Amino acid sequence: MRAAFPDFRLGKVLATSFTGTLSERHGEAVERIPTPHRLVDWLTVNGLAVDSCTTAQLDLARELRESIHAAATAAAIQDALPVSAVHVINDCSAQGRAAAILTPEGKRHWRLGSASRVEDALSVIAADAISILAGERDGKLALCASPTCQAAFFDTSQSRTRKWCDMNTCGNRQKKARFHANQRKNPGSR
Repeated sequence: MRAAFPDFRLGKVLATSFTGTLSERHGEAVERIPTPHRLVDWLTVNGLAVDSCTTAQLDLARELRESIHAAATAAAIQDALPVSAVHVINDCSAQGRAAAILTPEGKRHWRLGSASRVEDALSVIAADAISILAGERDGKLALCASPTCQAAFFDTSQSRTRKWCDMNTCGNRQKKARFHANQRKNPGSR
């Protein structure tokens, strides 16, 4: 029987969804890609299927994830991008063999190299991070308002005032906490 893993938190932006494979960074951290096979699962769900993954490739993926998170956090607070993070992102972007493919429906998909290596998939994630960090996409980087999460996310809302990385998790948790706090203050209002 396979061990149960936490569900993936999927978003519409590949790079920030990838950083979400480690959540609750300032609380009880939740690692969503604890094994090489779980990274293969995440990549497959995100349209970047690979044949296999080694422990070294998982380590590289986590290094890229943390570099994207560090750079996105710096960008969100309008700080200088960490040089070491930029170096890792650029290296991963240059290592892969992936091509953008236009579907008949007008969507972009990625075709990885013929051997479907993890490095090919990581290059796509790194390229996505570069497009966000370079300001090439419509939106802005922000940090989750949850004190235990503080995940970087790409806000594409019309007003650019989104507070939570995910309304169904962090936003809902904060709303519940506020509700219960109000119930304790005003016990007769039930």
